[in-house]
Amino acid sequence: MKKTLCALAVGATLFTPALAMAADVKVYGRAHVSLDYLDDGADYNEVGLSSNSSRLGFKAEQKLENGMTVFGQVEQEINFASGEKDDKGVKFATRDTFVGLKGDFGQARVGRFDSPFKVARGPVNFFGDMVGDIRNVTRADMKFDERNENTIEYKSPKFGGGFNVLAAVSMHSNKNIAKDDNGEGVEDNKAYDLALTYKEGPVDFAAAYERYEENAAIGAGERDGFRIAAAYKITPELNFGGLYQYLTHDNDADNPDAQVFGVAADYKVAPKTYVRGQVFHRDVDTDDANSTLLAVGVEHRLDKAVRVYANLATMLNDKNSNLVPWKEARSNSVSGVADENATALSLGFRYDF
Repeated sequence: MKKTLCALAVGATLFTPALAMAADVKVYGRAHVSLDYLDDGADYNEVGLSSNSSRLGFKAEQKLENGMTVFGQVEQEINFASGEKDDKGVKFATRDTFVGLKGDFGQARVGRFDSPFKVARGPVNFFGDMVGDIRNVTRADMKFDERNENTIEYKSPKFGGGFNVLAAVSMHSNKNIAKDDNGEGVEDNKAYDLALTYKEGPVDFAAAYERYEENAAIGAGERDGFRIAAAYKITPELNFGGLYQYLTHDNDADNPDAQVFGVAADYKVAPKTYVRGQVFHRDVDTDDANSTLLAVGVEHRLDKAVRVYANLATMLNDKNSNLVPWKEARSNSVSGVADENATALSLGFRYDF
């Protein structure tokens, strides 16, 4: 056994320089934890520890002789709070994982990664992966903001100063196309995305359309979504943005149309300290099912790699709504109670390496 281990160690030592010459490989990660007080407005009010989209990843990039570049990434979610695993053991490549080519033609990649529609919330993603994450209203019920499987994506070269076009299709979910009752492949199993982005100077803009066929992705039914988000740096210190989203479903009875709209701001009060706030309202096309997300926070960056923060967020619910401001991207989460306002206070620590 010792001889085998020695041989593996020697082999790894010998091959590492060769691999480094062949491709630029980078190991990276994020440890993001928080101490949270969650109050569902009814009987639950507890303090707990959460791991918030913490991750470990590997990136590779290599210039080819024909001038193009091949690139790849494998990214895995890591739970720094509880080391959670499923019944089959620890999952692998649960986050953005892909391989692709880029060059003068633009960029093409295949794999499982954030859809262009999901990425389009970026300009106002001031509370991403924290208490107050905007996905607590944009992703509710109809399951948009997804990381779709078996996806082919094309991104155009930059044009017009700062524009890019992105187009993507998710071919099917799982490892293959499932069989129907007749033994044939299930149809209507694709998801389509089209997005336009602009990022130049003080302007950050994104507009996206997404359509899921009836049996696509996570199986929430046939649905369409449109999203537009933009942010503008009014001064080098003040960034102000807004978002509008409209979602429709073919089954209006169980999934009524819903709009989300609101504004967010981030202000640099000191060289390493930021304050931020947001308000987003979810307007549902049915009686008494609306929700409003409110969040404020302060963040201090100890270094480029390390930050600490404190967030306070609340969800104001109508009597037929039970949303919470802490569900998305966090291991510490409990369900909400209809007609109750849910509130959370979070003290967080994030280390990017």
